[in-house]
Amino acid sequence: MTDSHTCSRKNDRLLKYGLIGAMVAALCCFTPILVVLLGAVGFSALLGWLDIVLLPTLVVFVGVTLYALWRRRDPN
Repeated sequence: MTDSHTCSRKNDRLLKYGLIGAMVAALCCFTPILVVLLGAVGFSALLGWLDIVLLPTLVVFVGVTLYALWRRRDPN
């Protein structure tokens, strides 16, 4: 296996993780799924902290996705 092939696989994995993480964070930010789940299991006291955690998480995963896309681009 060549070094460029290994690097390409790492970039693909980074892109996959970034996209999945961004989708999950966006789903939890913009829909009441997490609110319903936390209320159902008795952790409704944590609802005040969701914006403090979810919005930075969304920004981080979008950043990871953009970084993976930047690394994937063709240098030619």
